[in-house]
Amino acid sequence: MSPAAASSRIVSRPSFIQQPSALARVPTSSVLRSYLITSMSSSPPLLSACFAILRRMLDSKSALMNIDKNRLLNWLLKTTFYAQFCAGESHKEVQRSTMAAKTDLGYDGIILEFALEVLEGEGGEATADSEATKQAIEAWRKGMLESVRMASPGDFVGLKWSGLGPYALKLLKEQRDPTPSMERAILEACDAAAAKKVALLPGAEEEVSNAGIDQWTLKLQQRYNKAEPGRAIIYSTYQAYLKSTPAKLARHLALAQRDGYTLGVKLVRGAYLASEPRHLIWSTKGETDRYYDALAESLLKRKYSEVLRPLHGSEAFPQTDVILATHNHESVRKAQAIRNEQASRGEERVRLAYAQLQGMADEISCELVQAGKVQEAGNTDAPRVFKCMTWGTTTECLNYLLRRAAENKDAASRTEDTRRAMGHELWRRAKSVVGLV
Repeated sequence: MSPAAASSRIVSRPSFIQQPSALARVPTSSVLRSYLITSMSSSPPLLSACFAILRRMLDSKSALMNIDKNRLLNWLLKTTFYAQFCAGESHKEVQRSTMAAKTDLGYDGIILEFALEVLEGEGGEATADSEATKQAIEAWRKGMLESVRMASPGDFVGLKWSGLGPYALKLLKEQRDPTPSMERAILEACDAAAAKKVALLPGAEEEVSNAGIDQWTLKLQQRYNKAEPGRAIIYSTYQAYLKSTPAKLARHLALAQRDGYTLGVKLVRGAYLASEPRHLIWSTKGETDRYYDALAESLLKRKYSEVLRPLHGSEAFPQTDVILATHNHESVRKAQAIRNEQASRGEERVRLAYAQLQGMADEISCELVQAGKVQEAGNTDAPRVFKCMTWGTTTECLNYLLRRAAENKDAASRTEDTRRAMGHELWRRAKSVVGLV
């Protein structure tokens, strides 16, 4: 069965997608800012200029372009892109943002991530014992512990192993274990998260690093994901746009089944399209969409398929804990159709959460929230919805903002969907003011 056939059986669209007022819970200031930023993102010349400016801020030694020294520049960035994509700089700001996400917007929880990552080419010739490496490890450790402290039980904390510094990135590329200092910091963060019932989401990075990332992460899954069947503390991230992902996921499922732990799975499409070797990636967006949906179906049904093929002798499906991190409406519709069908039959379902990034795809997040409110009383699935919120100073968030800009550059159609949704919501509110609705 082809990926297209695998996903074609689940195209029914739950009524929650049709609700026109799902965005009513979003503040008008946020709707307007989203509309303006996605309008710019939909214009390739404007987005390219924005990308160049952000990169110049990161690379420049000039006080004029230094956002820590130039107050006007800091204010402009803080009130636009930072406010759109980041949760805050201080504990107080972050708590205000996360509380609003849960109480005002109705999300089930948040994925909190400290904005600390190393982009390809940074760091020069780092060494294990250099002062720069020690400082990077300590900054990562403090950021992780603070993130866990600010999160609530049931929340997630996102992270990048490359945030441990350029030498960590070197180790990942060479598929070598973390240094003892790195391992101590990692285990301290994992222990703190497990004690608070907060799950950790190590992100995938460029493919050249992903084998090392899998090596580090699976060792932690084996250690921390045995306490409660069906519930993970550590997750691995799988990028559907990579041709290697179905086979890799099958290998990891077999390992989890063999060693008796719950496999934490975060399924994404992928965020490094511009930097990956083209032959590693599916030829078209349509192929990526089909493989994403087929993998999601297998995970939700706990069944291997023509896409997700079991390793020889490993046909049993292990316990899994799944996050579908997607800004694609159709993928959400298909997944939720499966969940509703399972609920109507009284079937046991895998633990599932949907996740979208702060400042992006709010129309999808809010529709899922609305579905949960409507469906709680019925014999259907009430989706769990999480928003990924990054925190840190404006400077610390620059790398993160660069990646957001790059993702928008590669996903103009997606930002166009959000721009349209925000435009419709602004028009709806304008009409309501003058009594037309």
